[in-house]
Amino acid sequence: MLLRSASFCKKLTPLLVATVVSSAMFLTACNDNDTLDETASVVPADLSVFEGCYTVSHDEPAQIKISQQAGAWVMQMKEPASSGRVWDTPEPLEAIENSEVPQFFSIDPDNVDAVIGRPDRVLVLAHAKPAYANIDPLLDSEYLSYIYRGANTIYQVACDEVNTDILANPHANIIIDNVHESR
Repeated sequence: MLLRSASFCKKLTPLLVATVVSSAMFLTACNDNDTLDETASVVPADLSVFEGCYTVSHDEPAQIKISQQAGAWVMQMKEPASSGRVWDTPEPLEAIENSEVPQFFSIDPDNVDAVIGRPDRVLVLAHAKPAYANIDPLLDSEYLSYIYRGANTIYQVACDEVNTDILANPHANIIIDNVHESR
C-alpha cells in the first residue's frame, strides 16, 4: 500500500506543481492587465479644440488668437491700432492637467475635456464638454477663460485681420480700421 501511494504522489506532484505555477501566472497576468488598462485610459487632451479666435462678447472682433506654430501651441493678442500690426508676438501655451481646473474655474474637472494656458498661468482656457455646457445655466459658451484672477466665459469667433483699439475706453466709440488697407 505504501508503494502504491508513493507512486501515486509521484504522478500527482507534477500536476500540483503545474497547477500552482499556472495559477501564479494567471494572477500575475491579471495584475499586468490592470496596469495596462490604467495607462491606456490616459489619453492626452485634444488641444485643437482651442484653435481659433476669441472675444468676450459676440458683438466684438476677435481679441485672442490661438494657433499651432512649428508644432507648439501659441497665443497672440490684438495690438492697439497705433502699433501698425494686428497681432502681437506669439507667446507659448502648454497643456494643463484637468486636476488643476479647480485652481481657475468653479467647474468639476470631469466636465472639462481640455485645458491650455500660459506657463505663468496668467491666462488659462478650458473647454467644457458640449453636453455639460448645454445643461449648465451658468455657461453660455463651451469656452472658459481665466485671466489674472478672474474667470468668465468667452466666445470663439471668426479670426480677422482688422485692427481694433482694445486699449480705448470701452464706452467710447471704438474705431475699427484695417491695418493693411490704411497703410
